[in-house]
Amino acid sequence: MVSENNLNAHNGIHYFIQGWKLIRLPGIRRFVILPLLVNILLMGGAFYWLFNRLGHWIPALMAHIPDWLQWLSYLLWPLTVISIVLVFSYLFSTVANWIAAPFCGLLAEQLEARLTGEPLPDSGWIALIKDIPRIMKREWQKLAYYLPRALGLLLLWFIPGFGQTVAPVLWFLFSAWMLSIQYCDYPFDNHKVSFQQMRAALRQNKTDNMQFGALVSLFTMIPILNLAIMPVAVCGATAMWVDRYRGQLGQHLRTQ
Repeated sequence: MVSENNLNAHNGIHYFIQGWKLIRLPGIRRFVILPLLVNILLMGGAFYWLFNRLGHWIPALMAHIPDWLQWLSYLLWPLTVISIVLVFSYLFSTVANWIAAPFCGLLAEQLEARLTGEPLPDSGWIALIKDIPRIMKREWQKLAYYLPRALGLLLLWFIPGFGQTVAPVLWFLFSAWMLSIQYCDYPFDNHKVSFQQMRAALRQNKTDNMQFGALVSLFTMIPILNLAIMPVAVCGATAMWVDRYRGQLGQHLRTQ
């Protein structure tokens, strides 16, 4: 897609924008449909339910704030809302990704073939069906990485004042990192790059990957736009794989 000399000019924002363009490519659109439908049905229904419940949850949570911190209510109220929406967004996007994981992997595979002109050796629907057990195992690895860290952040929220102020910021940063891992994992996994190798590779460009994940996280919270975010993020992450990681990691795996 780009020359070697231009790689450093393309940050996470660039790849997020690329994702919106790539989902419209002829020949790719049909592979976008299934992830898109999963996201519309699950995220659309989930957010409709959430916004109907927020009016009950927020007063209940604000009641736990000590009297001596009531003067901070004007600040803690919006932070509480943001925290709930962030947690909820990531939770349901994770569920949607579990359901749509095989289709997201296929989308990443087909887009990579389109961008490089080199289809993967094992590709197509038959290969997809054979790979479902491995894909599900990979989703479990991501969940095992996510849960202990997420629980730590949730416990931090219950520290009066300090935790309720800091937790939303830390949760947003953590969500950005996890969403970068979530969507970059599809092209990495298509090439059988291990979960540990992938995380190490992403850490080398952590700022750019955090930018990408932060934008995905923000758009996951925006009604209507969040319905399309799954295929957009898969396409953006696949473009990043092709530009930054495919040459290095793909060559390494071929020589093993």
